[in-house]
Amino acid sequence: MKRKTLVIGASENPERYANRAANRLVQQGYEVELLGLRSGSIRNNTIRTGQPDLADIDTVTLYVSAKNQTNLYDYIKKLKPRRVIFNPGTENPAFQKDLQEQGIEPIEACTLVMLSIGTY
Repeated sequence: MKRKTLVIGASENPERYANRAANRLVQQGYEVELLGLRSGSIRNNTIRTGQPDLADIDTVTLYVSAKNQTNLYDYIKKLKPRRVIFNPGTENPAFQKDLQEQGIEPIEACTLVMLSIGTY
């Protein structure tokens, strides 16, 4: 199994990019954890709410705007991911700088594009 990814902003709505990313990650063999405002599931993976204890998160991919990230700062840093992907519309220079200072690589990119061109 490939490294585990946490999708923050997950939704059962197939029109949402977070849903598309979760589907593509699973299709390509990645283990996923899903975090959203409402519980549900995507491809038999539970969408959790709140800030659950998770282990071995390699990548966090964000689908929530900068203004909705502030309550996630400490949570994401506590997970100690290798990198955090800021998808279009989620860019947050102050948080990105903070992550970098913690030794976590912030990446401004699109998870779907990265998966489609093989740079994920």
